[in-house]
Amino acid sequence: MGENSPAVQPKRFVLKRTTDLSRVDESRFKVNYERELNPGQLDAVRHVDGPALVIAGAGTGKTRTLTYRVARLVEMGVDPKSILLLTFTRRSAKEMLRRAAMLLHDTKAEDVSGGTFHAFANLTLRKYSPVIGYNQNFSILDQGDSEDVINLLRTQLGLAASKKRFPRKGTLLAMHSLQLSRMASLDEVIEQDYPHFIEETENITRLLTRYDDYKRRANVMDYDDLITNLVVLLESSSEVRAAVTKKYKYIMVDEYQDVNRLQARVIERLSSSREPTQANVMVVGDDAQSIYRFRGADVKNIFEFPDLFPGARIIRLEENYRSTQPILALTNRIISLASERYEKTLFSRMTSDELPQVVCAENEHQQSVYVVEKILEFREQGAKLEDIAVLFRSGYMSFDLELELQRANIPFQKFGGMKFIETAHIKDLTAMLRVIHNPKDAVSWYRILLLQDGVGPRSAEKIVQDILNDKVSLKRFTDEVVTGMEPAPDMGIPQKVMELFGALKMASREDSLPAEKTEQLIQFYKPLLRRKYDDYQKREKDLETFQLITDRYQSMQSLLSDLSLEPPTESLAGSEDAPKEDEILTLSTIHSAKGLEWNTVIITNCLDGRFPSIASANDPDSLEEERRLMYVASTRAKEHLIITYPTNLYDREAGIVLSKPSRFIDGLVESEFAEGWVIAEE
Repeated sequence: MGENSPAVQPKRFVLKRTTDLSRVDESRFKVNYERELNPGQLDAVRHVDGPALVIAGAGTGKTRTLTYRVARLVEMGVDPKSILLLTFTRRSAKEMLRRAAMLLHDTKAEDVSGGTFHAFANLTLRKYSPVIGYNQNFSILDQGDSEDVINLLRTQLGLAASKKRFPRKGTLLAMHSLQLSRMASLDEVIEQDYPHFIEETENITRLLTRYDDYKRRANVMDYDDLITNLVVLLESSSEVRAAVTKKYKYIMVDEYQDVNRLQARVIERLSSSREPTQANVMVVGDDAQSIYRFRGADVKNIFEFPDLFPGARIIRLEENYRSTQPILALTNRIISLASERYEKTLFSRMTSDELPQVVCAENEHQQSVYVVEKILEFREQGAKLEDIAVLFRSGYMSFDLELELQRANIPFQKFGGMKFIETAHIKDLTAMLRVIHNPKDAVSWYRILLLQDGVGPRSAEKIVQDILNDKVSLKRFTDEVVTGMEPAPDMGIPQKVMELFGALKMASREDSLPAEKTEQLIQFYKPLLRRKYDDYQKREKDLETFQLITDRYQSMQSLLSDLSLEPPTESLAGSEDAPKEDEILTLSTIHSAKGLEWNTVIITNCLDGRFPSIASANDPDSLEEERRLMYVASTRAKEHLIITYPTNLYDREAGIVLSKPSRFIDGLVESEFAEGWVIAEE
């Protein structure tokens, strides 16, 4: 539905720029800041004392701004070692400091304390950890180490052999991480993010408590402990807090919209030696690009910054250096309907007569056909594949398109989620279809046999050999064997394997279409899927997509042939006809595309019920993050932006037909804003 007349008036944060700055004599500076920066950037770079929030819109040069501010502070005579620059990757911090040193032709800028939250926490804890009961030589567990410890403790507590379904080690670690990063209770995390494990809350709590006890006894920390223990250190010892805050007089934080509650607490504590109005803290971010809630990021941190630091200056960067003005007109409109946001309007000096396009396709397959044709059209016009990206909300949404790209021999690389034919659950289902089509496919038999309870490698190998030697065959099954619960005594095959044979025989009827065979096998496979994967709900959505793909095939041979096509990236590995980077199209989830840009961007599946998802419609916070995802996707485009959506798409889980364009774009076509837009029917 359209949102031109929202029932609730959105909360606005009006940005006011002040000009009362402490000026210094810049004639002695090596860098001409006025010449090299736009007004918004210059305003941020010249800010020296007191808290500041820089709202940096997409493509507005926030990295440049941070780099120049570091350089200017050093030129003013600030001790580089008293400047702390916190980023989300070590590489970005290192690059900013390198650029600042190049600007000044002086390596002093590289003495700035720059790095990630975790690196800073580790450095601080190495010095002061005895204060909170750790030796200074504590070890750090990586994710694999942490999962192994949890697995060991789960076995010791007798939870691994539980008849009830219990979370796997990776899921348990993820629960623990969210609990810490959100500063929430474990009960809240399980209820909100893992409701299918609510009945196991008591055992999960017992296990994770044991995990924390183990780490302390063993003098080890995991990644989350580094931040948690830093906060504990700063809050429990006034002497340590005073020493640390005295050392770092100027604090800068990049991508502040992505910090979690725990990281925001670190910033607050690092500046606690001064009055909040005097804290020299500058955070840079964009509330409109906060899209990592599932990792614990909390957009409320950026909205609450002015409350945490009263009197904070709010500076906006609005001049975009990436996209044409028509694209920015669209992105501004998308985010303007957000329920809570900082006011800003992106603009560009790059003009264009080409407007973004909204393309409606009859179904998902026709959408894929259109996208492939459009890519080929851009290619014929001289565009390189590396300059084109297809973006989507979730990894499974590209499955149909991947098959169409393979048919057209267009090589691609996928970021965020695995390629369709590489996901374990799709491989499982495909293996079942293969043995129906070719009963001598030993590799596929081996894979699906190992899915069955009580079947190990040796048993599976023996059964496969019996199949290859015609000692066991689907054709030998009578209706009584298929429907009976007892294994045929002459076959000597485990009960679960007999049930597998029965399902395969039922699905192997010659008069059934691939879609019918697939539907029968999915019903058999779902219980196995739920036992094997903690995230089975997401994977079941993939099975639904697979089912939709099979609907358009009339023969198993054609279906399996398309699924078996060698990935183009592999077939081109040894090609010397053209540079590899000129031959690869990018497919990416929007989360994986953040921070990147392409000349041409195609956003697919912008259908209400998919983007935003049906589930997010009932959660205001999730719905707002979905809107920000659409904004992030749109702002990746430089010159060409195409938004597509299929209609008449049946959602099996909800039991409804999806047919409306995403609420984030619905209404644009009818508005005066969108006059002249191209609406295509395929």
